[in-house]
Amino acid sequence: MIQLRAEERAAMRGLLDSVAEDLGAPPAPAWEAAYWAVPRHLFLPDTVWVGDDLEACSRRDAPEAWLRHAYADGSVVTQVNDGQGGDPGERWASCSASAPSIVFRMLDMLDVAPGHNVLEIGTGTGWNAGLLTHRIGPEHVTTIEVDQVLAARAAIRLKDIGLEPRTICGDGANGHQAGGPYDRILATCSVRSIPPAWIAQTKPGGVILAPWESPWFCYGLLRLTVDGHGAASGSFSPHSAFMLMRGQRTDLRIYRDVVRDDQVPLQSSAALSPWAVAGDDWAAQFAIGLQLGDVWWTWHDNPDVEGVASRLWLATTDATTWAAVDWDGRSEDRFTVWEYGPRRLWSEVEAAYRWWNLSGEPSPERFGMTITAGGEHRAWLDAPDRLIPQTG
Repeated sequence: MIQLRAEERAAMRGLLDSVAEDLGAPPAPAWEAAYWAVPRHLFLPDTVWVGDDLEACSRRDAPEAWLRHAYADGSVVTQVNDGQGGDPGERWASCSASAPSIVFRMLDMLDVAPGHNVLEIGTGTGWNAGLLTHRIGPEHVTTIEVDQVLAARAAIRLKDIGLEPRTICGDGANGHQAGGPYDRILATCSVRSIPPAWIAQTKPGGVILAPWESPWFCYGLLRLTVDGHGAASGSFSPHSAFMLMRGQRTDLRIYRDVVRDDQVPLQSSAALSPWAVAGDDWAAQFAIGLQLGDVWWTWHDNPDVEGVASRLWLATTDATTWAAVDWDGRSEDRFTVWEYGPRRLWSEVEAAYRWWNLSGEPSPERFGMTITAGGEHRAWLDAPDRLIPQTG
C-alpha cells in the first residue's frame, strides 16, 4: 500500500472535491478507489511547466508549488519541445497531464466494465493507464506512446506501484493489433481524423472515445460506436482540448510558409466581424471548423500596417490559399478583406457562419460524425442523415 504524507493526502482530497464539483457528482466508487491507489503526483516529472509562458516549476526547488500544480484541477505540461529542451521564449508544450476532471469525465464516458479489453492511445505520464489498470486489471489494458522516453518512464512509474499493463512504444495511429480486438479505445490526444486501424481493431458494438480537433478549433469529445462492418458513428460532447496526435501535426506560419511578397491578393470588404468567427464563441468556432475542414487562423495584433489595428489571418493547411481581414480600430461593421489563391476563404467562413446562425446556433453536443467503411468522415447535425455543408 502506498504511504502518503499528510500534505499529499490533503492535496488529493482537495482535488477529489474539485473534480466532484466540476462533474456535478463524485466519481463512481470504482474510480475513486483507483484515484487513491494511483496518486497523480507519482506520475509527474520532477519539473513541470506552468502558465502561458511555460515557466519551469521544480519539485526540488519549489516542492509546495509543485505539489499544488500536481493536485490542481487543470492540465500541467510535462514535456516541452518533444523533450529537446529550449530557451524560455522558445518553449512549446509537447506533452501534458490532462486536467483530472476531464480524465474522470472521459473514463465515465468510456463506460468500461470488468472483462473489457481497452487500448489507450497516448500513454503520456501513465496516470490514466494506471487508473484503467486498477479498475479492470493489467491483462485487459494496452497503452501505446509514440515517444520512447515517455513510454519508458510511464512503464517504470506503473511498475513502481505494482501495475503493469502492456506498454508499447509506437505510433498510436496504427493501434496495436496484437492486443486486440478491443471493447474500448481511448485517445488522450486529439485527432483531425479517426485512424482506420482504430475502427478495424474495435469489436462490433465497441466504443472509440477521442478528443477532436479541426485546424480551425481544438475542442470536443467524439464518442463513436463501431458497427462491425468497418464503419462507426457517434456524437460530440462539449468538453476538452488536447494536444494533437504527433502524426497529424501541421507546423505552419503565415510569413514563413504561406504569404509571399510577389502574391497579389484581391481586395473586398465585409460586415461580419472577425471576432464572431475567431473570438470567444466556442459553439460558432466548433461549427465553422467542422465545415471548413482544412482552414486555420491566427491573430496579428498591431501589425506594422498603416490604418490596421488588428488582422485575422486565414490559410489552408496546404499553404496554397490565404485571406486576411483587417480592422481599422474604429469601425464596428466594416472590415477590409484580402484573399489570395484558388479559394475565397473569407467567403467560405461567412457561408459557414451563416449556416450555423440560420440553423439556430447549435452547440457542439448537437453535432455528430459518421466514418464510413471507406474512411470518409461525414459530420452531421442532430441525426446522421442531416449532413452539414462542407466548403472547399
